[in-house]
Amino acid sequence: MTGRRTRRGLGSRLGPYVLPAFTAVAIGYLLIPIVVMIVFSFNDYDGKFNFIWRGFTLNAWLHPLDWPGLASAIRTSLTIAALSTLFSTILGTLIALALTRYRFRGRGAVNGLIFLPMASPEIVLGASLLTLFVNIGLRNGIVPPGLGLLPAGTLSLGFTTILIAHIMFNISYVVVTVKARVSGFDRRLEEAAMDLGANEWSTFWRVTFPLIFPGILAASLLAFSLSIDDFVITNFVSGTQNTFPIWTYGIIRNALPAQINVIGSIVFLSAVGLVALSTLRTGRVPR
Repeated sequence: MTGRRTRRGLGSRLGPYVLPAFTAVAIGYLLIPIVVMIVFSFNDYDGKFNFIWRGFTLNAWLHPLDWPGLASAIRTSLTIAALSTLFSTILGTLIALALTRYRFRGRGAVNGLIFLPMASPEIVLGASLLTLFVNIGLRNGIVPPGLGLLPAGTLSLGFTTILIAHIMFNISYVVVTVKARVSGFDRRLEEAAMDLGANEWSTFWRVTFPLIFPGILAASLLAFSLSIDDFVITNFVSGTQNTFPIWTYGIIRNALPAQINVIGSIVFLSAVGLVALSTLRTGRVPR
């Protein structure tokens, strides 16, 4: 009896610490590659491959774009990510509001279609989009470069097709994120505003939009990160256009410069900074 009570007492004392300890270990395990990436961005390596630690240097951070094609690839990735985030956030927010607030024929089917890009493997989406773009080009007498005998025209694999693809898969994530925010929205606040004389447009911008804005902001940040990070779908529809992930995939067969670690570190630290600012802003609201 004494031994059993001792074990129970020990278990009750350790119980509150087991889950936090497990969580800390899991998060630490996930952060190992990121820590290695940041550390090796300061590596004073020899040759073309940044694999072995040679010493500390700030050279890569002082010249983060000092590699052929890197600046152009980053500029393309940022432009596509910004545009796809803008369009997908606007369209996804409107779709989320429509699905949450209105009942119409086919509403269930639309809800199901929204989840298809999220549930489908990226390689399937990439191949399907490539087939779509090629068939559209053939129908208009235009063939993407390298895929037919006719010269390339207005529809060529590159910036436009990448942008269309990114908007397509980003919309699903925006809709799901904004729907979660709108579903918990108290419609009586809007009714009170309209009872006080506000029209529908004023009610939306002064009451609805500020309250659902955190969900819209979270959706836009998620869309931006998914767009700038995507490789599989982009690889199918990019043609000869290089984004940062595709440029990295192409360069690592011949070299692995520390600038790749620098850009990755900047993206990670920027994301952490935005999340921290959003958390601080949210924490200050109740106070």
